[in-house]
Amino acid sequence: MFILKLIAAPVALALLVVTAFFSFILSVSDVFFGIASGLVFVAAVILLITGYTSGGIAFLAVAFFVSPYGLLKLARWVVRKLEGLGGYLKGFIFG
Repeated sequence: MFILKLIAAPVALALLVVTAFFSFILSVSDVFFGIASGLVFVAAVILLITGYTSGGIAFLAVAFFVSPYGLLKLARWVVRKLEGLGGYLKGFIFG
């Protein structure tokens, strides 16, 4: 059992560092992707008003995926799962 704990310790440390880095990157990218989503949404509305319906719908889809409710939410979910795995490993090591 000691050998398994010894092997799990560097993995837990690596997960701690990786999740901290990803959390920082997500918080920074949230601002930039929020602004980009707003700009793409405005472009989509302009395209819809001018009659380019297919382009407007495509831009709306891109605006959704770039928004904080699209890909960023998926990335936050992955980071939370990695944090949970790190917590499980810490519990295994110290338990």
